[in-house]
Amino acid sequence: MNQFENKGAEGALAKERNYTPLIVFLTVAINGLVAVLFFMEGYSGDVGFDITILPMMNAIFNSFTTVFLFTALYFILKKNITMHKRFIYAAFGSTSLFLVTYVTYHFLAESTAFGGSGLYAGFYYFILISHIILAIIIVPMALLSFFRGISNKVDKHRKIARWTMPLWLYVSITGVLVYLMISPYY
Repeated sequence: MNQFENKGAEGALAKERNYTPLIVFLTVAINGLVAVLFFMEGYSGDVGFDITILPMMNAIFNSFTTVFLFTALYFILKKNITMHKRFIYAAFGSTSLFLVTYVTYHFLAESTAFGGSGLYAGFYYFILISHIILAIIIVPMALLSFFRGISNKVDKHRKIARWTMPLWLYVSITGVLVYLMISPYY
């Protein structure tokens, strides 16, 4: 028995668990909430703090996610499964914190218009649009990769993780770029 095979009753239970309903629910809930916020007007009451700090927090959490993903990739390439898992958990943690600050900001504020022009605006909108599309796609992919990993479905995990990792890295890096490019207009 190698380190990738299930061990004992716990492994057998994990293999039998069907995470598909949870993945579908979370995907619809997260992407649906973000879509609703896109069309909502910002909250008009007094918040009691400067909400423009929240986009900076988004960028910080995206930066942490990027570092955690690269570190998880490093450890899996070194065949250190334990450290790989720990950094994947950290990436999900920082992504969850990102989601909280993102949803909070977009509930409280109107969307910020980009003020650049010319080639700079073209570059910004290319990054923004590709970021949004891939952010929608990465939600179910990351969840599916994660649950296949914790269920020790190694072959299936590897197949999707080969796509998930670079796309998730792209989304987290471009999230920071979008913030850096639009931050002068907050």
